Amino acid sequence: MHQELINTIKEQYTRDLRKKLVKSIITNEKNSDKVALQSSYNIINQIFSYIIGELKWSIPKNTTNWDNTPLEIMSEVFPKIETTEWYKEQKLAVTKSINLEGNFN
Repeated sequence: MHQELINTIKEQYTRDLRKKLVKSIITNEKNSDKVALQSSYNIINQIFSYIIGELKWSIPKNTTNWDNTPLEIMSEVFPKIETTEWYKEQKLAVTKSINLEGNFN
């Protein structure tokens, strides 16, 4: 399933387009261009949401078995995405979810 998702995204978005999107995010984050950044984030968020939906991914009850697959797929498909603030925010959101989930158990 993971490789199928990777292949589907790669078929939909050329390597050059994927690289340009990440480069655009990095540039807009550095320049604090909020309008352009929001546009780039919207695109990447749609793709990320698609991945999460296709994987039927959710926060597991047992957070010791955390599944990073959606972010791993994003890293595989989008070169250098892990250097963006967007990626760091996704990891932070996961950490917060783990902490919140842990507080309720």
